[in-house]
Amino acid sequence: MAQSNSNRAFRMFDRFNIAVLLPCYNEASTIGQVVQGFQAALPAARIYVYDNNSTDGTALKAMLAGATVVRERRQGKGHVVRRMLADIDADIYVMADGDSTYCPTDAEDLVRTLITERADMVVGTRRGVHDDAGRQGHALGNRLFNLLYRSMFGTDFNDIFSGYRVFSRRFAKSFPAVSNGFEIETEMSVHASRLKLPVAELELDYGRRPEGSHSKLSTFKDGAKILWTFVMLMKETRPFTFFGLISLMFLAASAIFMTPVLIEYFATGLVPRMPTWVFSLALLLVSIMMFTAGLILDSVSRARTEQLRLHYIATPSRAAPHENANGGIASPRIEDEEAGLQSAPRIVRERRG
Repeated sequence: MAQSNSNRAFRMFDRFNIAVLLPCYNEASTIGQVVQGFQAALPAARIYVYDNNSTDGTALKAMLAGATVVRERRQGKGHVVRRMLADIDADIYVMADGDSTYCPTDAEDLVRTLITERADMVVGTRRGVHDDAGRQGHALGNRLFNLLYRSMFGTDFNDIFSGYRVFSRRFAKSFPAVSNGFEIETEMSVHASRLKLPVAELELDYGRRPEGSHSKLSTFKDGAKILWTFVMLMKETRPFTFFGLISLMFLAASAIFMTPVLIEYFATGLVPRMPTWVFSLALLLVSIMMFTAGLILDSVSRARTEQLRLHYIATPSRAAPHENANGGIASPRIEDEEAGLQSAPRIVRERRG
């Protein structure tokens, strides 16, 4: 019965052009196993490994395992994801990490959920992330940032930092991807919430890194970057709330300085502390300016959201078919570059100059 269900799933998936995208940095100890796992889980999919300046032979291990390897020289996961989504043309994108913490066999369930739920993104939420985050700082950061996200942007997601995601073509081609590092998953979640896209979550097991594999995430440095990304995304997507809070802060400061002066004025009819009075009026003026900026930028933000939504709707949900040399469907941009590489046919090299 299990074999029959698996065969039906593969027949369902054969109708779609599926690309598995693996951003990697120094994952030589695990990438071969991960590539082979996705080849077994999704036989019809193309596997792309994007090597982000690895120095341990990650690219070679991925190539030997059968993946198409692309180099991205700008350091940071955000740069890699931006390049991946721009390069690859597919109907369904499966994105995971190359560190073997995500199980490739779960990809079938994620893709099936995307298809049956008609969703634009399915997130594999990590069941054991608080136990296996590697460091207590990571686990605490996950809890705090997820709570902060739900309070700022909505309750669509319970694990905004999961790297195991499946997107539709519409999502991939309408996602601006402006982040540089590990903040990219947060930006993906905000993009989906902002456009009110259909999304789903699937709880999956989260494994420990094998011996020899180390986390690239810095608890404090990357945590600060993610917090700053939250602030910037709120400014861009909810400017009235953002500037309204700043306006309230200046209004409260103005009231603190203004109150004693007013009390004395009503009691004596004099304003002996003129500098304090002028300063409080300046704070009040800044508060009014912040409130006005919030109103104006809120209208601008709504217009930008409408434009993004229209671009999303106008994006074809299926990629244009393109036959590769093996009879499969793949990205014309990547395949055309591969055809011109005689010495290393499965490694795509950056064109310089």
